[in-house]
Amino acid sequence: MAFEHQGNGALDYFPCRYGKSKLLFRGPRRKLDQPFCAAMGGTETYGKFVADPWPALLESRLGIAVVNFGYLNAGIDVFVNEPQMAEASKAAKVTIVQLMGAQNMSNRYYAVHPRRNDRFLRASNQMRSVFPEVDFTEFNFTRHMLSALRDRAPDRYELLAQELRNSWTARMKLLLDRIEGRVALLWLGEYRASAARDGLGPDPVLVSAEMVAQIRPRVAELIRVDPSPSARSMGTAGMCYGELDEPAAAEMPGPRVHQEVAEALAPVLARMI
Repeated sequence: MAFEHQGNGALDYFPCRYGKSKLLFRGPRRKLDQPFCAAMGGTETYGKFVADPWPALLESRLGIAVVNFGYLNAGIDVFVNEPQMAEASKAAKVTIVQLMGAQNMSNRYYAVHPRRNDRFLRASNQMRSVFPEVDFTEFNFTRHMLSALRDRAPDRYELLAQELRNSWTARMKLLLDRIEGRVALLWLGEYRASAARDGLGPDPVLVSAEMVAQIRPRVAELIRVDPSPSARSMGTAGMCYGELDEPAAAEMPGPRVHQEVAEALAPVLARMI
């Protein structure tokens, strides 16, 4: 299938809320009193700049609603701290959880925004003691901060990185313990044409096979999707964005990647439901 750029118009994501949640998910809003699967994850699950993200494509393959609980710029904290997510998982046939990076979580070194988890709020005393020469007021985003610290002091950065790895494993265990019903983990591999330019490696940031192995016993299935070279090479083809959003779109998975995710998930979810 060939994809072409779909013009300069921005997509209507039909943002919606469920229950008493303050979070805006991608719509259209679905009824949760009928059979459905839940898809939890970050910007990749939300499907920014993509008309048909993988939850919608998976729904068409399964013949059952797949509710998109993807949240823009989310880390694990968004879902751990949102009671409505636990309620949704009670009713869902299966909950699919996208593995999100370790950088967007509050931890002993720094705090992030409770909903926009990619937003760096403040450094702890421990962080300031490890990096006394750094002015943390210059950072607004976690990824920018980590990249700068890695460049300035790679040995001390590794102390922070290990804290994030430990926090990620503990936080994922907490999240999975709060989800009722059957769970499938989605591990989306590198989807860009080349690795991230900030030196932090592919998404999910700092997540290793050893870390995933520690949480694997808590879920029914683990599906790893490594997008094909052809999908990765398509760049922004088929994506919907304004001219000023092109750099951001280039960092997101395109339609072909979403197709490959849905194709990989469909037979596994069909068995589970």
